[in-house]
Amino acid sequence: MFECRHAEQVEDVTPSALGCEECLKTGSRWVHLRLCRTCGHVGCCDDSPNRHATAHFRATRHPVIEGYDPPEGWGWCYVDEIFIELGERTTPQRGAILRFK
Repeated sequence: MFECRHAEQVEDVTPSALGCEECLKTGSRWVHLRLCRTCGHVGCCDDSPNRHATAHFRATRHPVIEGYDPPEGWGWCYVDEIFIELGERTTPQRGAILRFK
């Protein structure tokens, strides 16, 4: 069984925004939110028009995101292309997440 070599790099982070950081600035809409587990950037998923979470990975190479609306207990490693069970490492929701679906 293949394991993600980046799972150990998951950090406790503070979310950067209550919705997709870039979409909030531009007035765009998103489908689901993703939380960078390296720096706390909140971006929108690949089903969203702007795909800001993936853009953040491409710009920073931060490998692991978390499903974050509400926190779903799983992560995704862009580098290894594998899901990660976060369990107790799931980021608690802070404040009401905005909805722009």
